[in-house]
Amino acid sequence: MRDHPQGGHPPHPEVWTGRATNRVQWLLALAGAACMALGVELAVDSAWTSGVAPLAMAVVGCIAAGLLVLFGTLAFVHVALRVDTESLEVRCGHMGVPRRRIPLSQVVGAEFVPMVTPRHWGGWGYRWRPEKGTAVVVRRGEGVVLRLWDGHTFTVTVDDAEAAVRVIRARLTGVPDPLL
Repeated sequence: MRDHPQGGHPPHPEVWTGRATNRVQWLLALAGAACMALGVELAVDSAWTSGVAPLAMAVVGCIAAGLLVLFGTLAFVHVALRVDTESLEVRCGHMGVPRRRIPLSQVVGAEFVPMVTPRHWGGWGYRWRPEKGTAVVVRRGEGVVLRLWDGHTFTVTVDDAEAAVRVIRARLTGVPDPLL
């Protein structure tokens, strides 16, 4: 236990932040960019002799698939978790979208989970499963599970999830955590 200079427990940090990153998503983003490049290449330098319709379909298909893969993966390269005195906020990707803000007044409890896997949630990303709740899963590993007042759960993968759970529990009870 660390002592605070004025004695007693150290104060709660005003804001706790954490994040998790999945570098494999960058490879998928590169695959999306390559698909878009193929579509552009087909449009610019095509020698298709079978007509314009098949060429247009190939170009549009490659570019559309590339955009979907590129932006779909970049949105989940990392997740950032922010816990302040009033709420918990989850932001995904570099643009912070999708984003979810959960007021702490709606949280009944928080649990540390040592292993959250994309397979249990149906893949990476923002997920919903009727029997499990909602999750933001960007990588395999530790996470936080929030129990909400309406009976639902919200899971997020984040590095140092145990510290996040301690901060959330301290905010919910108002009792300082000696490990903070």
